[in-house]
Amino acid sequence: MGKTPFFEGPNWPKIRGYCAYRERCHSEVREKLYSFGLRRNEVETLISRLIEEDVLNEQRFADLFAGGHFRQKRWGRQKIVYALRQKKVSEPVIKKALKEIDGPDYTTSLQKLARVKWQALKGEQYLTRQAKTMAYLLQKGYERPAVLAVVKQLQANG
Repeated sequence: MGKTPFFEGPNWPKIRGYCAYRERCHSEVREKLYSFGLRRNEVETLISRLIEEDVLNEQRFADLFAGGHFRQKRWGRQKIVYALRQKKVSEPVIKKALKEIDGPDYTTSLQKLARVKWQALKGEQYLTRQAKTMAYLLQKGYERPAVLAVVKQLQANG
């Protein structure tokens, strides 16, 4: 009786369940597999099998991450790109994922966030109000030219 292949052992159901619970990127799965004490070739074989069975799909992960963080947390493109890079997602996958964010929705979201912040700072001095609104929007990951345009529009409207 031969040794059971490691991908049919106790780690396979664990890692399948880990991936089935929610979408994961390759680096998260790789880290989890190493935490099981597996060697590099075993980890790579398991990841290949997960990809073949479409349990692990980095493009699907990136699309859901970008769309979700934009809609739920109101993150801008720059913050989403940074977060995906932190998760070691490849640049072509990131580029494609950003297409999940609709242009008009993105602009509307930026304007709404700016308007709410601007109103919240009503008692502040003019320059402080401007600086805090810009800092907030930049921290949310919106691009500087778009932020400048929106703040200028708020100033013009009073």
